[in-house]
Amino acid sequence: MNISSYSFGQIIIGKKEYNSDIIIYPERIDSFWWRKKSHSVAIEDIPGILKKQPETIIFGTGFYGLMKIENQVREKCKKRGINLIIEKSGKAVQIFNELNKEQKVIAALHLTC
Repeated sequence: MNISSYSFGQIIIGKKEYNSDIIIYPERIDSFWWRKKSHSVAIEDIPGILKKQPETIIFGTGFYGLMKIENQVREKCKKRGINLIIEKSGKAVQIFNELNKEQKVIAALHLTC
């Protein structure tokens, strides 16, 4: 699965357009990713990601990088040996397209601010 383009509030994967925050799993896309707090990611927001046991999780923190990843998420990933990449969504998309060919990677992307 490859991301064709990303701009503020919009991402295109293949030929399909998405306009809300998403999680890209190896086999599917969760096109309505909502969090307990809109600009913060807690453990409660990512049980499906952790269950899949990816090698890498990429968090796209938004166009301007306003979404934060809570320390408990960072600690849980470290304990499980999961590589954690946290970047603004534009850079996160580039990294996802590179790593997706080589390893089991899941991307959780905030599309706006």
